[in-house]
Parts: sequence; structure tokens; C-alpha cells
Amino acid sequence: MTAALAAHCGGMKVAIFEKDSHFGGSTAVSGGAIWIPDNPKMRAAGMNDNRDEAYDYIANETGELLKPGMVRAFLEAGPEMVGFMEEKTHLKFEHRAFSPDYHSDRPGAALGGRVLDAKTFDGRLLKNKFTLLKPPISDFTLFGGMMLNRFDIGHFMNMTRRPASAWHAFKLFVRYARDRLFYSRGTRLVLGQAVAGRLAYSAIEKDIPIFTEVALASLKVEDGGVVGFNTNDGREILARHAVVLATGGFPANDDLRKMVMPHIHAGSRHYTMSPKPATGAAITAAESIGAQFIKTNRHAGYWAPISLIPDRRGERPFPHLFLDRAKPGVIAVNSDGRRFVNEAVSYHDFVTGMIEEGVHEAWLVCDHQTLRKYGLGPVRPFPAPFKGHLRTGYLKKGASLKELAEVTGISSECFIETVHRFNNDARVGTDQEFGKGSTDYQTYLGDPEHRPNPCLKPLEKPPFYAIRIYPGDIGTTMGLATDEKGRVLDKKDNVIPGLYACGNDMNSIMAGAYPSAGITLGPALTFGYIVGRYAAEAAGASKNLSKSDNS
Repeated sequence: MTAALAAHCGGMKVAIFEKDSHFGGSTAVSGGAIWIPDNPKMRAAGMNDNRDEAYDYIANETGELLKPGMVRAFLEAGPEMVGFMEEKTHLKFEHRAFSPDYHSDRPGAALGGRVLDAKTFDGRLLKNKFTLLKPPISDFTLFGGMMLNRFDIGHFMNMTRRPASAWHAFKLFVRYARDRLFYSRGTRLVLGQAVAGRLAYSAIEKDIPIFTEVALASLKVEDGGVVGFNTNDGREILARHAVVLATGGFPANDDLRKMVMPHIHAGSRHYTMSPKPATGAAITAAESIGAQFIKTNRHAGYWAPISLIPDRRGERPFPHLFLDRAKPGVIAVNSDGRRFVNEAVSYHDFVTGMIEEGVHEAWLVCDHQTLRKYGLGPVRPFPAPFKGHLRTGYLKKGASLKELAEVTGISSECFIETVHRFNNDARVGTDQEFGKGSTDYQTYLGDPEHRPNPCLKPLEKPPFYAIRIYPGDIGTTMGLATDEKGRVLDKKDNVIPGLYACGNDMNSIMAGAYPSAGITLGPALTFGYIVGRYAAEAAGASKNLSKSDNS
């Protein structure tokens, strides 16, 4: 949608073709964070940033896989993209004043300002198209469809203790109750819903058609260049100037995942949070005409620990991103009862720890006090009920640590020893084994009111609880090789005329590293803007050349 908007504003006639029955893709079900160093929103708020430091931070994260030109293009165009969106579209941003980069203790990292969110969007503006916007993950909503952002969550967790929080929660509930009189879910859109909703509203207002249920089968090539594509139902779509691939990578393609994710071969079950239509069809189609598919990234996916919630249709995946693992009183252990990673690191680093230690499944563990104060995964804190999760077996319970070990199959003796050792460290506020709560990013996700360490508290108030988790992802990092303008390259690094890629179809400029929140959507929007702008410029040059030749 970003590429379409940029190309449209450059004078091109554009159309968007979506494989799914809904538009919005993985963006619509995401947290919506957008990482843009030195962006104009943070500058307007008086915050300073340094693009060279941001470059050094990315360089340290990617190591020998760094693509300097691609990273420089992103850092240069990112702030431009923000300005373009704010001026020409309905995508409006607000910055997070404090949101540390994931490795906040490393050179070049920032403690805030780089992460942007889309402003809350009123879905009613989409009118009859609202039902075509891909809905959010149901487990991230309340009462069957009410969305909350980080600010709202803080109020809901404190609504029994603070009148201001109770009033905020009450107003949101009243708005939601009014929505449900006319809509199947809430129309107050936040997070990735706000990003996708605002982009779609911008496209619709500019009369850019969005065709749903159009699946790419192959690319049409003439004279060495891409001139359109063929659909699964036999239609031929021709493009006068360019085809842009932005289909979300290949997280739903089991065969491709097994090829590039070694831990699956090692016996790990693996789950994705990405939409099912993201099967890598665009990457496969591009490869078939000679495009270069990069498979050398440090990691093939943006990792996230996943638990499985039983439901009427089997099980549905739930990602444990930032709400539980870093909280005081939560630990993760393997089947031997041992901790294997710092629980407060990013979701990507957490699963990296699982993979490196050969942990095929693990357990998040807490005591009763922690469960009711902070919740655990989809188990909400007090006053929300949680016995339904006990009845389904999703949440395991033990009156003692030994009983919990028996219920889960964890090695009892080692587990009890692990908890006792952790408790001793938690009482003094220093995790000697893994350093939980030792960086600004980690304490940011803890409880700032808990002392001495916002991420550490002993597990000592029975009963005890556990949830089983597995390796998973929220998208894939490996994609098509492109140049700084988003043009797809062949296996000899030559440009394939007429073919562009952005989003997760383009190989990640982070090369499989995950340095901060928003490093998928930030580059996606930026290279969408670059692609749309350059395609329009190239089309204009082509028109001028044609006129000159004719004359």
C-alpha cells in the first residue's frame, strides 16, 4: 500500500492485488511498531538522534552480512517516508519517547524516539470496506473485539488501584459497547490495525483499487523484463511499467521453512503467527525467472515463543512477546527443569536461546501472586477469571513446585533447585546466572514499581503455574535480493527490469538480526516508499524518452 501511494502521488496509475479475502496482511495483526532512526516526529519533540550511530548499531548487529548501501538507503529515506506519509496520506505517527532498542547496552543503540506508532484510527471511516480489513488476533482483544495499545494496557492493569485508570478503562468500554451495536468488533483501531487501516483509507480515498482474492501464479516476462503476472485462476494482469512484490514472505510454507530453519530438522515443533496466505508464492515466481533468493541470513525468521491455546477447532498459536516473560516472578525452564536463557530478552533472542541450547519445548512458570498481578500469556491478571485455562489444560497448576513438576513432566529435583537458586538471586535483585533485568530494555518491560530489580521476584506464593511454549516466528527474514531502489536482482546481481520487491519479500536489511521493535515495518514502509517513488520517476523518464524518440 505504501508503494502504491508513493507511485500514485508520482503520477502513476496503480492497483493493489491481495491474495487473501481481507487486506492488511501481517501488518494488520502486528504490534504496529515502526523503527525509523532520526525521524521528524522525535526531532519535533526535541529529541536528537544520529544516523551514523544508527548505522553502527545495525552494522554491529548484522556483522559480516551487512549490506552498507541498503542500510544507508533505509536511514536516508526513512525520515523522508514519514514526512511524505504525514503530508500526502492519512498515516499519521506518534513517537515513543522511551522505547529502548532491544540491545540497549550496545554501541549506537537509543533509549527512545526511534520507534513510531500509527495514531489511533477510527475504522468507521472505512465504511463498507471496514469488514475487508483483516481483523486483529482475537487473543489480543478484550470482550471479543476491543483493541488495547500499550497505554491502555497499563490503565487496565491498574484500574482496581487508580481512579484515573478505572475512568480510562470505562470510557473505552463504553465506546466498544456502542460499536458492537453496529459492528462485529471494535472500530477504535490501534497497533498494526491502525497502520493498515490508515494506509487502506488513504488508498481508497485516492481511488486506488484493492482487489482481494487474486493469487499470483507466475510472472509474465517479455524481452527480459517483467510486464505483468498470471493468477491462479488463469487471468493475465499486465503492467505498463512495473510489478511490485510485497506478499509477506514465506512463513506459511512448510517446505521452505524446513529448508532454511535447521531446528525443525532437529525435532522442534515450530509455529508461525503470520497469515496463512503468506506462502512465498512471489519469491518462488521470481526465482523461476532467475531472481536471487538469499538464504544466508543469520536467522531465517523473526523468532517468537509460541504457546498453543486449545479451542473447538484444535489449537491456536499465541505469541509471548513482551507482556509476561520480563515480569518479576516469571522464569522459563526446559524439560530438565533448568533455565536456559534470560527471560527478559527480546522474543527473537529468547527463541534464539532455545535453538542454540537445543530446547524443543519449554515452560513459563510463575506463582499465584505473579499470575494475578501480571497475567501469563493470554491468562489475564485480576480481576479476569482464569479457571477456563485450567480446565482446558493450557494452564498447568501445582500446589507445590514438586506437584507442578509432576503435572508438566519437568524433572522435579532439578526444577526445585533451579527455583530456589533463582529466588535467592531475586531477593537481592541480581540474577547471577543470566542477568535478567540488567539492561534498560529489559527493565522497560518489567514492573517499574518493583524493587530492587523490576524483573526479579521470588516464586514463593503457592500454588504455582506453567504454560508450555515452543519455537515460532512472526515472519521470515530471507527474501529476494534487491538494490537500493528496491529493484529485484538476478543471480549475477543484475537488475531484472520491471520487477521490484519490498516488505518481507525483500531480503531483510537486518540479515536475520533483530535489533529493535519495528525493524520489519520500518524498512517495509521505507522501501515501499522508495520503490513507489523510483518506479514513478523511471516511468516519467521512460515517457519523456518515448516522446523524444517519436519527435
